Amino acid sequence: MMKKFKKIALFVALFLGVAHGASAQDVIFSQFYANPLYLNPAFAGSKVCPRISLNYRSQWPSLVSAFTTVSASYDQYIDGMHGGIGAILLTDRQGDHGALSTSSFSAMYAFRFQLARDIWVNAGLKAGIVNTSLDWANLRFPDMIDNVTGFTGMTSAQMPEHTNKWYLDFDAGALIYGSSWYVGFAAAHLTQPSNGFYGITKLPIKLTGNVGALINIAEEARRTSSLGLGTPVLSPNFIYQYQAGFHYFNYGLYLDWMPFIVGIWFRNGIENPDAFIFQVGFQQEHFKLGYSYDVTVSKLANNTSGAHEISLGFLLPCPEKKHKVKAIRCPSF
Repeated sequence: MMKKFKKIALFVALFLGVAHGASAQDVIFSQFYANPLYLNPAFAGSKVCPRISLNYRSQWPSLVSAFTTVSASYDQYIDGMHGGIGAILLTDRQGDHGALSTSSFSAMYAFRFQLARDIWVNAGLKAGIVNTSLDWANLRFPDMIDNVTGFTGMTSAQMPEHTNKWYLDFDAGALIYGSSWYVGFAAAHLTQPSNGFYGITKLPIKLTGNVGALINIAEEARRTSSLGLGTPVLSPNFIYQYQAGFHYFNYGLYLDWMPFIVGIWFRNGIENPDAFIFQVGFQQEHFKLGYSYDVTVSKLANNTSGAHEISLGFLLPCPEKKHKVKAIRCPSF
């Protein structure tokens, strides 16, 4: 019983920081490239053909279903607009029964142009509307916990005047890529909207940088095995994110051997390690399915049960194009 109360108290401490807006941070997906529009709006239309991406993440499930996030997105390249369009819907629920819930809908456009013979650039902008709500009745505070009887139902915490708020949010990003490499940069929450419930608390700007490459390790570029496997490709990747004074470094390596893909990542901050991430996936020409698990190695390792993430993607048939458009080659997960 005491162990359960400790877990609840740990979550309450984390949750209250978010509710007050003191150190609010965005959701971090482990399958970065399976949710490309969330990573960087410049990915809109990057596969040229219409694309649907569905993602589910359950983080720290031992802490009374602490963080659950679902997202759905659509994007494609439009000839007449010389770029890609996209939209993403995201819902994040924190705490028991989703005591803190955030939902957003965003639309984006990424203009594409050729910088050199084999170098292309996507420049993207995203605009969205966000709703954040607080279910006060389902909150549990430290002063409500009795070591013997459990929750007392009494707290000295003061309920905020408003428990539901709306605000606009804007992001921007860019991608530079060639036939076997890519570099990206994105900035989220450019106007730093107020998202807290106690006074004005600005949502910190989030900066993201990503770089990666595709390395063909087969003797022949078009080789296939007797088992029907495609060309094996190694893809080393690095992703850096900064928000609210926190730095996250993500180092990863994929082995893409159609129709299978496996990956391993390590995420850490400046001073503390966070998690090892293991990924497996199955993909066909128009369909992919991925699963990843975060093995927490920080001080929370014994209390959180890591994180599970599932992705599902569909690449729909391409409309006829007037001009040949180059799709960016990057990992699917």
